[in-house]
Amino acid sequence: MTAEVPWGPMADGLDQPYWDGLVAGELRLQRCADCRSWIWGPQSVCAQCHGFDIDWESVEAAGTIYSWSRSWYPYISELGGDLPYISVLVELPHAGGRRVLGMLVDDPQRTPKIGDRVVGTVRTRPGEPWPLLRWTREEVAA
Repeated sequence: MTAEVPWGPMADGLDQPYWDGLVAGELRLQRCADCRSWIWGPQSVCAQCHGFDIDWESVEAAGTIYSWSRSWYPYISELGGDLPYISVLVELPHAGGRRVLGMLVDDPQRTPKIGDRVVGTVRTRPGEPWPLLRWTREEVAA
C-alpha cells in the first residue's frame, strides 16, 4: 500500500508532468509553444498570449534565492522532525526568471541571503510515492 502524503499530482492532472519530471530526476515547467513564455504554476492557458499550446520542458534546477522564511511550525506532520526549516522562493534564470517555492535543506540555523545561489536536487523519502525538489546553497552542494 502506498503512503498517503500531502503532495503529489492534483486530481485534475494539470500538474502531472511536473511530478513525472521529478520521478525522472528533472525539474519541468510549462512553456507556451506560441510566444515561448515560461509558466509557473501550471495553467491551461498562457497568460501572455492566451494560447492553448503549452508544453512541459526540463529546466536546470539552479537559481538564486528571491525570498525566504524560517518556520518552527510543522504545517504537515512530515516536517515535525525537521524544525526549524527554511522555505525559499527560487528565481530560475533558465526559465525566464520564473520563481518556484521549495525547502532549503542545508544548515537551518544559517541565515540565507537574498541572491544566494542554490541548486535543486530531487529527493525521495522511503515509502513515499512522490519525490520533492529540495534546494541547497551552491557552495554547500559543491
